[in-house]
Amino acid sequence: MIKEKLHRPDIFLLVITVLLVIIGIIMIYSASAIMALERYNNTMAFLQKELVWALLGMIGLLAMLRFDYHKLQKLSRVLLIISAILLMLVLTGLFAEAKGAHRWIRVGPIGVQPSEIAKICLIIYLADIIDRKQSKIKSFNKGIMPAVAVLGVICLLILKEPDLGTPILLTAIGCLMLLIGGARIWHILSLFVVALPVIIFAIVHTPYRLQRMMTFLNPGEDPQGNGYQITQSLLALGSGGLNGVGLGNGTQKLLYLPEPHTDFIFPIIGEELGFIGTALVVVLFGLFVWRAAKIAVHAPDLFGNLLAGGLTFVIGLQALINIGVVTAILPTKGLPLPFLSFGGSSLVCTMMGVGILLNISKHIK
Repeated sequence: MIKEKLHRPDIFLLVITVLLVIIGIIMIYSASAIMALERYNNTMAFLQKELVWALLGMIGLLAMLRFDYHKLQKLSRVLLIISAILLMLVLTGLFAEAKGAHRWIRVGPIGVQPSEIAKICLIIYLADIIDRKQSKIKSFNKGIMPAVAVLGVICLLILKEPDLGTPILLTAIGCLMLLIGGARIWHILSLFVVALPVIIFAIVHTPYRLQRMMTFLNPGEDPQGNGYQITQSLLALGSGGLNGVGLGNGTQKLLYLPEPHTDFIFPIIGEELGFIGTALVVVLFGLFVWRAAKIAVHAPDLFGNLLAGGLTFVIGLQALINIGVVTAILPTKGLPLPFLSFGGSSLVCTMMGVGILLNISKHIK
């Protein structure tokens, strides 16, 4: 057999990723120092954890860069089963809940969020099954339903945590991957018609989700109550102006904006670095999606095309949704900002996803 000649990976994509991670580390320290001092009597508590996760993420990225992505297709079923088992393990109640939800598997100081692992594993599996079902992809029953059934099971497990944002994200990604794979658009639209009542039911029959929707429609109605977080987010973004108040000089992180180092880190960037800082972040994400989409388009085979496309969607859409939420364009979903929000599972899995993209780019002539 003739060994395939590999090329240099997309260095531009790697540089963009590193820049976003560096910005995230800096802003997490700025956003969390006061909270860390209050909780742990150590202003660097969150920073130290994020540095460890960033290191693990880089190791994961480099490992996936060297691991031939074609082998992931052979492992897709095993990876999916592992992620499903982890999701079911979360629902057993063996692990403590956080903020009313069971989303973490914790062993001592180590915590893992299975839904973040499931995002990557599901994309790998969907790329595999759509590739294998290519001759039947125009058929709803034989081509689409096998992929949709698996997608539905994973989404249902995550929904039970409870977490509605991630299933909506994964459903959108699954539909986009099916379209890339050649599925008929009216089949995808029919899936949307079926999924929409389920989403509406999940919102209407869950008080806190319904309240979030009401707050989204009128955030100024209760600025000191249900609308407090989004009101503080908008205040942070608005007070930054063009240049910001200066790195470390923001006031919303002084226990005004809840959890400013996680899902709502973008407003802290806006307050301290201004429009210039937020524009830089948006441009970097735009460049990331452009380079990742370019890899997807030029991938040497359908599996690589679908895999790169799915990874591009999951990172790009998540960034878009997060920024949409903190700017009151979208209702609250609880999705972190990739590379920037504090969180180990999200950062490590996302960087491993980048490693897969870089590996695919090595095979492009």
